Amino acid sequence: MLPENWKTMTPDERFEARLAGWLSTEGKPFETEEAAKAYRTRAQRFADVIKLKQPDRVPCYSNFGGYVAQHAGVSHGEMFYDYDKAVGAMIKFHEDFDLEYTALGNFLPGKVYDLLGYKVYRWPGGSLSEEIPFQCVEDEYMRPDEYDALIADPEGFCMRVYMPRVFSALAGWQMLPSFYGSTEMPFVPFMMAPIGAAPPIQAAFKTLLEAGQATVEWLGANARVGAVTLSKMGLPATAGGFTKAPFDYIGDTLRGTRGVMLDMYRQPGKLLEALDRLIPMAINMAVGSANAGNPLILIPLHKGADGFMSNADFEKFYWPSFKALLLGLIDEGIIPFMFVEGGYNQRLDFIAEAGLPAGKTVWMFDQTDMAAAKEKFGSWACIGGNVPASLFKAGTPQQMEAYVKNLIDTAAPGGGFFVAPGAVIDDAVAENVHAYIKATKEYGVY
Repeated sequence: MLPENWKTMTPDERFEARLAGWLSTEGKPFETEEAAKAYRTRAQRFADVIKLKQPDRVPCYSNFGGYVAQHAGVSHGEMFYDYDKAVGAMIKFHEDFDLEYTALGNFLPGKVYDLLGYKVYRWPGGSLSEEIPFQCVEDEYMRPDEYDALIADPEGFCMRVYMPRVFSALAGWQMLPSFYGSTEMPFVPFMMAPIGAAPPIQAAFKTLLEAGQATVEWLGANARVGAVTLSKMGLPATAGGFTKAPFDYIGDTLRGTRGVMLDMYRQPGKLLEALDRLIPMAINMAVGSANAGNPLILIPLHKGADGFMSNADFEKFYWPSFKALLLGLIDEGIIPFMFVEGGYNQRLDFIAEAGLPAGKTVWMFDQTDMAAAKEKFGSWACIGGNVPASLFKAGTPQQMEAYVKNLIDTAAPGGGFFVAPGAVIDDAVAENVHAYIKATKEYGVY
C-alpha cells in the first residue's frame, strides 16, 4: 500500500518509501526468524549498492533461465506444461546452489499461450520440440501506415489491431466498439450492442477468461516456489516487474527490426511522435507492477546496442524517449534496472553526461568494458554484469574464479557494484555455477 500522502511526496521520498517496503520483513511469510534475517541482510546488501554505498560484500546476482531446467533434468517443455516438475526444478535449483537472490528460470504458462493462440513467440511443447527453448518470431505486426492510429490511441490500437493479429483467439476484438460511450447514459446501449450481437467478440472474451483462469493456476504454482525461496530460504526477488524503452516496444514486436530501421529513414517524424506517445504507457506498465511491493523494474535494452544504430541515430531516436521513461520512473520512486544486452561501449560517455539522478538506477552490462563503465558510471549509477555466458558452459572453475576476481578488482572498489552474468544463462555446468558464486563471496569482501 502506498502512503496516503503519496501525491505530495518528492521523488526521493517515494524512492525511500518503496525501497523500505522491499527491505521490510513485516508482512512477508517467513517460516523462521533465520529466514527473515537472511532476507533483510541480502536485500540491504543490494539496496546499498543501488545507493552507491559499500556493503559488507559484493552481491551475487542470479540471472539463470533455461539452465534451471537443465540442472534438474527437466525438459524445457515440462517447464511450460508440467507445473509439478517445473516447481520441483525451481526448488531444486535454489536448494542446490548457495544463491542470494531468486532466479526466474524459464517457468512460463504454455497453456495460456495455447489458449490465446500467441504468434509472437514459439515455445517448447507448443510449436517447438520440448527440448528447444522459446524463440521470438519477428514480423511486422504493425503495418508501416498505422503510425497515426497508434499515436491517436495507443491502448485502443493494442486492443483492436495488434492483439487480434498476435493472438488468434482474440481476432474478434477487431470488432470492439469505442468505450468512450461509457461517458453518457444514452450512449451505453450503442456501446454494448456490438458485444451482444457479434459472436466473435463473445468467443474472444470467453477465451480471455479461460486464459485468465489458467494464469491464476500458474501463479499458484509460482507461490509453491515462493514458499521455499522466500519463506524458508529468505531470498529476495530482484525484479518486481518489466517495462521497455519506447524504441524497443516498436522495434522488437510491433514493426520488427527491419521495419523500424526503414521507418528511421522513410518516416522519422512519425516514429519520433509514436515514441513520445508511448512514454506514459511504458511508465504506467512499470508503476502497476512496482505498486505490488518491489520497486526494481527490469528493462531489457535491445535496439540501442552498439552495432544496431549509429551514435547519431541513438541520440535522435533511442535516447530521448528512453531518458524520459527513466526520469518518469524515478519520479515515481521506482528503480529502473537496465539489462544492457550487447555492448554499450559507444554509449557510455553520452549517457554519463545526460544528468540522470545519482543512486537511482541499476545497469547490468553484457559485453560492455567494465573498467570504462566503472570510470564513467561509478560516481552516479550502480553497475554489474559482464561475466560471459560462455564461461558457465565452456570454461573451467579455475577460469571462472579468475574472471570473477578480476571483475571485482576492476569494478567493486568504493561500492555500487554487483557480480552478474552478462546474459541469461540457459546452458551451464554445475561446477562453474558453484565457482561463480563461491568466487564472488570469497573475493567480494570489503
